[in-house]
Amino acid sequence: MARVFVTGSADGLGLIAARLLADQGHEVVLHARNERRAADAFAAVPRASAVVIGDLSTIAEMRAVAKDANATGAFDAVIHNAAVGYREQRRLITRDGLCHLFAINVLAPYLLTVLIELPRRLIYLSSGLHRSGNPSLDDLQWAQRPWHAMQAYSDSKLFDAVLAAAVARYQPAVCSNAVEPGWVATKMGGPNAPDDPTLGATTQAWLAVSDDPEALVSGGYFFHQRLRETSPAVHDHQLQDGLLAYCAAATGEALPWAERN
Repeated sequence: MARVFVTGSADGLGLIAARLLADQGHEVVLHARNERRAADAFAAVPRASAVVIGDLSTIAEMRAVAKDANATGAFDAVIHNAAVGYREQRRLITRDGLCHLFAINVLAPYLLTVLIELPRRLIYLSSGLHRSGNPSLDDLQWAQRPWHAMQAYSDSKLFDAVLAAAVARYQPAVCSNAVEPGWVATKMGGPNAPDDPTLGATTQAWLAVSDDPEALVSGGYFFHQRLRETSPAVHDHQLQDGLLAYCAAATGEALPWAERN
């Protein structure tokens, strides 16, 4: 039995993955952004052992989520599933003065990676739209550019894949991979999305707990349990290091094992 923490598991792909893992007999810790959604998550996954509550749009609550997750015990895997989509009609600003989409989609998985006791496996949710992402680090907060929600989302999913690859590069003892779930009919993807959400969630769960040799790799990018090519930017070491440095400055926390290399 593995212990797995799934962020953003109150609905959508995170909920499906959490339910799959719990039904397989694994110990699952859920995450929701508020009490109401936490109750909904527990009702949907009654076999879950705990739920951690925190809004990942602020650095203080990212820290609180990491602290509360660590308090439940060490994890074998963490699935970084929480995200917001491409429907924000304007640039939203968090209490920290950060772009809301960037804070949740990029800074939260980064800071949770830093602060949660290192598991054996890390899974980061990306998207096929990462291939349209802009790898420039010049204006990550969209303070200088006109807001474009789809581009901002695509950029964030590129950076999630970059983060997964950077962790794999700097921490060879961990299996760190990214997942492309497909365009699925979740609240984020919309009702007309053609892909089966179960396949994307199954890939997350498989990477978290499977002993299949295909799942015990690191630095991969998976679509429906198969490796898939990424944007070349994902494996650009200069971009990886630049993103890590930016996130460290924004959060006040650096990846200690990346600093040592």
